[in-house]
Amino acid sequence: MGSNKHPSKDAKSAASQSDDPDWAAGLKQLYDAVVEEELPDAFKNLLAKLDDPAPDGGAGPDDGSPA
Repeated sequence: MGSNKHPSKDAKSAASQSDDPDWAAGLKQLYDAVVEEELPDAFKNLLAKLDDPAPDGGAGPDDGSPA
């Protein structure tokens, strides 16, 4: 009864890494590189504009009022 039916997390990850297709390591490296990339200035500016309230003090075009 003392036997453990489930392998440890380390054993699972080691087993799954050996079962990964050849391209999986390259895909993970690409994903990690994209995640670490700096946001482009144009995107940062767009986010800043979206965070700022509308100049007239209103909520903008999606304020819930009928068109």
